[in-house]
Amino acid sequence: MGFNCGIVGLPNVGKSTLFNALTATAAAQAANYPFCTIEPNVGRVAVPDPRLAALAAIGKSAKILPTSLEFVDIAGLVRGASRGEGLGNQFLAHIREVDAIIHVLRCFEDADITHVEGGIDPLRDAEIVETELMLADLDSLEKRLPALVKRGRGGDREAAAQAALIEPIIAALQEGRPARTAIPPAEAEAARRLDLLTAKPVLYVCNVAEADAATGNDATAAVTARAAAEGARAVVVSAAIEAEVSQLPEADRREFLDGLGLTDSGLDRVIRAGYGLLGLITFFTVGPKETRAWTITAGTRAPQAAGAIHGDFERGFIAAETIGYDDYIAGKGEAGAREAGKLRIEGRDYVVRDGDVMLFRFNV
Repeated sequence: MGFNCGIVGLPNVGKSTLFNALTATAAAQAANYPFCTIEPNVGRVAVPDPRLAALAAIGKSAKILPTSLEFVDIAGLVRGASRGEGLGNQFLAHIREVDAIIHVLRCFEDADITHVEGGIDPLRDAEIVETELMLADLDSLEKRLPALVKRGRGGDREAAAQAALIEPIIAALQEGRPARTAIPPAEAEAARRLDLLTAKPVLYVCNVAEADAATGNDATAAVTARAAAEGARAVVVSAAIEAEVSQLPEADRREFLDGLGLTDSGLDRVIRAGYGLLGLITFFTVGPKETRAWTITAGTRAPQAAGAIHGDFERGFIAAETIGYDDYIAGKGEAGAREAGKLRIEGRDYVVRDGDVMLFRFNV
């Protein structure tokens, strides 16, 4: 089960620098000119979770296997991308393939790094990118609607239902609102199949200078307010600092961050926020060979969680021995949790909770 976040933004805002730091590689070329990233670069990164080490210590596990998230570095969009300006059509297609959007906004001044719009204004930049995505969605839906309406009038109930879903989304886009504002929760799955750019959840990453990494600045405050108004999220990061941190030995990173007044890595915050943006949770399996984190969407039932490990586990699901993380730690393992009455046998209808330690019983 793969989940991915596409990193988007105008050229020269720090997308590729952020991607390089996230993946601790130089896979994406970071250069001071537009379109230096022609093909989307893809990297998988571990989701930081301190619970893993605690569980592994109790389970005396030989290995720790964290869960991961995929990041896709997508080349910079410009005004007119929805009409094919720059390399717009190609890049818009790449954005359609991701599950969530991480929108990098430049919130720092640097005379040596050009800005495609001629000056620093993250809210303007956010509007440019959002407008291009909305125009692309509007064009896509307006082309689909007439045929759906015609088929609906001819008695095609599925086409009529799809037209009824699309019409208010078109109205929202025409008013300058993203598609996600016009999709009722009950229609979320049907809307997902429309593959709309502005239906995807958004995380704004404010890329700041080193001096503003701990506190942010006026520009990041404005972005945070925009995110709150939209029901989106915002994170402040110095991509330059994160690039340095990613190259340090693990043992030296804490001291480096402390020296800058940072309690944790900006990348860790981005990864965690991206994980939350996708509505994901983690359950664990613990044993002498390995302690492992598994990714599922919130609301997943026990058989489908078992299927994240192996299809046979889901097909032959019988039950799940389940211990909450806190109970596992308090009992110092399965035996202690069982003695305390904290080990539960859950069936097919059980909705897995974040942090559950699970052992699946199955028969194929």
